[in-house]
Amino acid sequence: MHEAVRSMLEGYRCSSFSDYQNALRDVLQRLALLGLWRSKFFQHAAFYGGTALRMLYGLDRYSEDLDFTLLSENRSFSFDGYADALRNEIAAFGFHVEFESPEKDRTGQIESAFLKADTNSLLLVVNAGGNIMRGVHPGKSLKIRLEVDTDPPGGFETEVRYLLEPIPFSVRTCTMPDLFAGKLHAVLCRRWRNRVKGRDWYDMVWYAGHHAGVRLSHLEERMRQSGDYHDTEALSITRLRSLLQNAADSLDIDQARSEVSRFVPDPQVLEVWSHEFFHHTIGLINAV
Repeated sequence: MHEAVRSMLEGYRCSSFSDYQNALRDVLQRLALLGLWRSKFFQHAAFYGGTALRMLYGLDRYSEDLDFTLLSENRSFSFDGYADALRNEIAAFGFHVEFESPEKDRTGQIESAFLKADTNSLLLVVNAGGNIMRGVHPGKSLKIRLEVDTDPPGGFETEVRYLLEPIPFSVRTCTMPDLFAGKLHAVLCRRWRNRVKGRDWYDMVWYAGHHAGVRLSHLEERMRQSGDYHDTEALSITRLRSLLQNAADSLDIDQARSEVSRFVPDPQVLEVWSHEFFHHTIGLINAV
């Protein structure tokens, strides 16, 4: 095993397949970010979403995807130009991954691609114990989705932050008020048919608890672009809280708790979740 990977994995205290799966995904995400940094990706894009919040600001839950936004519109953007850099970077640390062909969503705004690896092979590389290996289906794979918004709403700011593993490197990311705006847009406007995205509500609680203000102007632009805000008046904090409280009232608490539980270190923290709890949390949200 590569010494840098060994050092990174020692911090995860893995004892189950779920532990190893989360740790391996986290390591591969960091290697992918390193490959993107080497290939100058962050001259054109910024990192945002749950994984950015975890790696750069200390969110205590795991995340499956790597989400980015271009700094300016470029509908012709493709991850194809970064495929070799991603594969080569990850291979240099002893892992083999496949890069799957990008796909566009129906609006043409989101460019997606996947990094895919055989789970058994990954566990062999990290010397996972035999009990762990026996619990894995031979065909199981670990996938990391990369998504970039090619037509980003305006009004956001970025900053450069640093990761120290596997080597020190820099990542351009959205500032905290703009990350919060993106998360509240997901809470209010994300469409998942009958599924509840408990991770969005978990993250909202984290933001509120860390006294993060939301940039209302950026949230409003996001909501207008997605067709979810039609008021003639600008979005106010009072109006935002009202929208969030309505969303909380209709939330299936049990389903939300179930969806996020495998990504958090201590599922007991979800026991306090209730409609009243979310109303209290929403009342702590302020604007910047």
